Amino acid sequence: MLKHYKISFALLLLLLSTLGFAQPDIDLIELKHKPPAPEFVLPDMQNKAHSLSDYIGQPVIVTFWATWCPPCIKELPSFNRASAKLKDENISILGINVGEDRDTITSFQLEHDVDFTILLDEEAEELENWNTRGLPTTYIVNAEGKIVYKATGEREWDNDSIINKVRALKNSNKKTTLTKK
Repeated sequence: MLKHYKISFALLLLLLSTLGFAQPDIDLIELKHKPPAPEFVLPDMQNKAHSLSDYIGQPVIVTFWATWCPPCIKELPSFNRASAKLKDENISILGINVGEDRDTITSFQLEHDVDFTILLDEEAEELENWNTRGLPTTYIVNAEGKIVYKATGEREWDNDSIINKVRALKNSNKKTTLTKK
């Protein structure tokens, strides 16, 4: 009987954490080997093509998200605040929506403000290219095109600790190392 309660309690905690009641982790995982970021070319909401190589020379926050993902929705306001903090600093935020069409995202935007660039990956091909296993997953790419940090799950992206880590990457300006598909 006690074992049943322990299992039920553990399942309840897991459920609550997926619903966004848990405190978001603020730590980023630093990738010591700093792999080259996979190149992509994806359209934005206005159908303008963006490639990751367009952003070489500046740090980029690349986040994979979907409109049906509660933690993705919960962290959107912090991305908006981070975007406002970074807008004059030559640091970009790219939100790659996976597996949804333009109409779905447009409807979503009627209820949720998104103040950064949304890119469409309707076939969710970039999840595999970036070795992404869950949503939201976010990568911090340095000015050289290397992945320096990764975060799976919700974060407060306007947290000073995170913002300062991203700002510190502005000083790396070496040769491009993006990987081709």
